[in-house]
Amino acid sequence: MAMKTLNCLRRPALHLRSLIPPRQSPIKICIAQYSSHSPMGSPATNTRKKVTIQTIQNLYKKNEPITVLTASDFPSGHVADTAGMEIVLVGDSLAMVAMGMEDTNEVTMDEMLLHCRSVNRAVKSAFTIADLPMGSYETTPEKALESAIRMVKEGGMKGIKLEGGAEMAPTIRKISQAGIPVMAHIGLTPQRQHSLGGFRVQGKSAAGAVKLLRDALAVQKAGAFIVIIEAVPPEIAEIVTRRLSVPTIGIGSGNGCSGQVLVQVDMLGNFPEGRFLPKFVKTYADVWGEARRGIEAYREEVKSRAFPSVEYTYPVSKEVLEEFEKVVDEVAEKE
Repeated sequence: MAMKTLNCLRRPALHLRSLIPPRQSPIKICIAQYSSHSPMGSPATNTRKKVTIQTIQNLYKKNEPITVLTASDFPSGHVADTAGMEIVLVGDSLAMVAMGMEDTNEVTMDEMLLHCRSVNRAVKSAFTIADLPMGSYETTPEKALESAIRMVKEGGMKGIKLEGGAEMAPTIRKISQAGIPVMAHIGLTPQRQHSLGGFRVQGKSAAGAVKLLRDALAVQKAGAFIVIIEAVPPEIAEIVTRRLSVPTIGIGSGNGCSGQVLVQVDMLGNFPEGRFLPKFVKTYADVWGEARRGIEAYREEVKSRAFPSVEYTYPVSKEVLEEFEKVVDEVAEKE
């Protein structure tokens, strides 16, 4: 929402010569205006109802796919919400895409909270969920609950996400029983990439598929209201989805899941040529290319003085200009 400001201007009467020194008391004029630096300009009309747990459950019952997209700041949260996402996820992937870190394990709780607050200011309808970062929930269920409460109270989130299967069931139960919705994350769990041997597809063997199903059933029983399944063969993910009574969100796991999630930076093509992109990512735009073309055009116009042309400047009357030119030397000498 744009911030309405009052700019109080002091306008001298009649002539600029009154500045040297002022002979009359200036007239104080207050003009109300919207700052061009307010978040996303003037406020937009929001006509969409707030998405709740019930909304998500109703979509699941109707077999209507649930749309999920990550966001890491005010602009990305704003566009995801206005584009109609049901869930906006402040994922720990922001460690790389927003903070330039090597992997998700580097981001801290305080850093996640900062980004959560930014997204929360933008999102008015979608259901917001945030990742608990590595180190904030693994030690004990009590520690995890403390972290989850911070995400809700300080970050403004409506729910949290955490990685892990059956071993995290007591933690999910603790947080859920405290009234905080939990999104579980099974399959490829990026925070545990080192123990998994890197970013590898999960559930490719019969034993791996059985483990995935057991993990899914365990987190559901513990109280998770929704489950992300990452990097699993689509046939396996679909079977697991059919065995659950809560929705699944796929990422690299086929369209047999109850919905899909992608990292916003990836799907918008907001990255330089040659950057690694997971196989499951489809790019729907070329934000990087458009941004670079625009910035390069701006640079060239500044260099050639084509910008700013007269339509991007503020006019002044000939009389005021002449009056000013008459006093320039006098003012400069007095300073």
